[in-house]
Amino acid sequence: MIDIRRPDNMVRIETEAQAKAYIDEQITLLRQQIGDKKVLLALSGGVDSSVVAALLIKAVGDQLVSVHVNHGLLRKGEPEQVIEVFRNQMHANLIYVDATDRFLNKLAGVTDPETKRMIIGGEFIEVFAEEARKLDGIEFLAQGTIWPDILESEAGIKAHHNAGGLPEDLSFELVEPVRILFKDEVRVVGKALGLPDNMVYRQPFPGPGLGVRCPGAITRDRLEAVRESDAILREEFAKNGLEGKVWQYFTVVPDFKSTGITDGKRTFQWPCIIRAINTTDVVEVTVEHLDPAFIDHLVQRITTEVPGINRVLFDYTPKPPATVEYE
Repeated sequence: MIDIRRPDNMVRIETEAQAKAYIDEQITLLRQQIGDKKVLLALSGGVDSSVVAALLIKAVGDQLVSVHVNHGLLRKGEPEQVIEVFRNQMHANLIYVDATDRFLNKLAGVTDPETKRMIIGGEFIEVFAEEARKLDGIEFLAQGTIWPDILESEAGIKAHHNAGGLPEDLSFELVEPVRILFKDEVRVVGKALGLPDNMVYRQPFPGPGLGVRCPGAITRDRLEAVRESDAILREEFAKNGLEGKVWQYFTVVPDFKSTGITDGKRTFQWPCIIRAINTTDVVEVTVEHLDPAFIDHLVQRITTEVPGINRVLFDYTPKPPATVEYE
């Protein structure tokens, strides 16, 4: 693949007109590169892969085969949204794989954070490769690589998430239509492509998903407590005009219990930790100080609506000394 670079004089894409011009240019380039062949995409539902999917659907239609792997660690409603937007609305050639049991069985009893990440990443590649082998005529692999990925890779900050890792029998030419864009530009392009706001402006979400917000050995009931409490938090942030104003907010349910009282009876259940943070570069992160009445409301909802939770804590720790995620 040609090493495409972002031109030094490239104007930042900030308007719908600029985004549409970029889309038109990419459609021409994608058709030239792909021709009448098929292209495969791992569609997570995140902004980068979603924008790539929408671009390819416009360019080559059902020559694109998208694979959405549900590893059981996604947020509430995310797999359903991917199916609704891409299969039902955009009529994409979408393969949905529910691999929840497969991932959670592999993760059973595993407490070490790095081992958990390796299992999740490795199993994802295995599932994706299995689906790829079932398909004929695939010659291209599409990826949501963006310009900061390239820069960080070149600087040795992190490995570039390219096709490395796929088995040797799956050799594809890469297709990376948002490779020269910054994240904010990808969002403008996604909006111009007609993707829904809650997909375009989706919060940063770790590759291992809720697995890093369920510290210790993942159990299905505690994972569900993370998922349900996170859904309440996102719903309330949207209702109270905080969506888009706070960079990232989520819940964590750690692997320890404390005593409490529900309906006059003793309980022994988990705490739920709320984290709400802002940043410009993710190197330093500040805490968003929420209104006390709003926190009281969150406590009431989470402790009464989420099975297994009897306390709600708020994380006031910036980065440094803390990191964004708990694992």
